[in-house]
This record gives sequence, C-alpha cells and structure tokens, in this order.
Amino acid sequence: MKKKNCLTMLCLIVLIGLLTSCSKKEQSSNASEEKAATANAPAAPATPIDPNTVASISGTVKFDGAAPKPAKIDMSQDPACKGTNQAENIVVSDGDLANVFVYVKDGLGNRGFDVPKDPVVIDQQGCKYHPHVLGVMTGQNLEIKNDDQTTHNIHPTPKDNREWNESQPPSAAPIEKSFAREEVMLPVKCNQHPWMKMYINVIKNPFYAVTDKNGKYEIKGLPPGTYTIAFVQEKLGEQTQQVTLAPKDSKTIDQTFKAGAAAGSM
Repeated sequence: MKKKNCLTMLCLIVLIGLLTSCSKKEQSSNASEEKAATANAPAAPATPIDPNTVASISGTVKFDGAAPKPAKIDMSQDPACKGTNQAENIVVSDGDLANVFVYVKDGLGNRGFDVPKDPVVIDQQGCKYHPHVLGVMTGQNLEIKNDDQTTHNIHPTPKDNREWNESQPPSAAPIEKSFAREEVMLPVKCNQHPWMKMYINVIKNPFYAVTDKNGKYEIKGLPPGTYTIAFVQEKLGEQTQQVTLAPKDSKTIDQTFKAGAAAGSM
C-alpha cells in the first residue's frame, strides 16, 4: 500500500513538473514573439514636407580670444600608430571653430522623419577616429571601420543609451551599431589607445551639421517655422539662437564661443 502511494505521489510530482515546464516554454515563446512583433512593427510615417516651401540656414562659428595650444599626444606605445599627434578637443584656425555640432533642438513639434538607409561611417586611421564629431539619427545604422594595423577597442560611454565595448582587429569586418535614444555629445573612447576620443550626436530629426575647419555649416530642407538652433562644443558647452523661417527662406546664423568658457568640460 505504501509503495502504491509513493508511486502515485511520484507520478503527480512528475506531471506537475511537466505542466510547469510547458507553461514556462509557452510564456517564453509568447515573450519572444511579442519582442519580434515589436521589432518588426512599422515605424511611424514621416510627416510630409512640401519641397516648394523648404528653407535653409547656414553660418560660421567663431572662437573669440586666444586659441588654446593643441596638446601633444604621444602614440609611441603602439608601433602601428604614428608617434606623436595633437588633441582635437578645441580646433581653431584663424578664429574659426571646427567640430561644433549644430542642430534643430526645438520647433519641429510632433513631426516624424524617415531614418536614412545609408549608414554613418566612423573610420579608425592613424590611431584616431575620423570624424572627431558626427551626427546620426535615432535608429540609423552606424558603421565602424578599422584601417589600422593594430587592434582597437571601441567603447561608447552613453548616459541614455546602451553602453558597449567591442574589440576590432586589423582587417576585421565593420562593426554595425545604432542608438535608440537622443543623446548629444555621446563620448566614444578606445580602451586600447587612451588618447582616441570622439563624440556621436544622436537626434530624432535630420536637421543637423558639424562645422568644418573653416567653422562653416549648412542645414537644408527645413519646413517653415520658428526654431531653436543649438551649437554644441565638447569643451565649450552649448549656446542657442532662435530663428523664424518663412517659405523658401535662407538665413545666416553665426555664433561665437568665448575663450573663457574653455575651462568647462562636457
């Protein structure tokens, strides 16, 4: 009798275990299907912009004061690198300020925009990131290449996005990533070469630019409206201006950063 009761109890335990396992598998399967459905859900449609009314802004960003002398970087720890080089945190030429990220910070309301299909490319060459500052839309592919004969460790350190750190040997396939949330001046470093630094700017609209070596920028295709334009520099911080654009308008918006602000750091 006792053996029969034990056998019955054992069968019940096994049956309960099987039912629990099936339930967990079903829940896991449902969660995976839900995640896949979310990932494959169509993006919100872009808000149409009449091409016959679009406006543009352009200008020059200046540095007011004595330009700081670029710090020398010793790269000799890695024979594959180029010996010495210069830091790029404040790049000034004849008063013109390079590597300033300029973008529409406010004024677009609830407009949606198509994410570009072409990736934004980061190249590692001479143990430096090229470019030093770039812009990308949320969800847009970022392609990271290594043209050096040495291994790099690409390591973004965001506040609002997922952090990652990946090794990339010479001649390796490009690393492909994207960022889901807006974040301006997102720092990127190389754990293998501590002097390697750059900044990625992730925003939800396509209206942005980075000043060139002459401090110049241009943003095209803006619908008419009133906007807050932000100018952001990695060491000098952010400045903003407001502009109202009529249909087919073209306005010049210059900006100046003062030398005294260089004491701060983002």
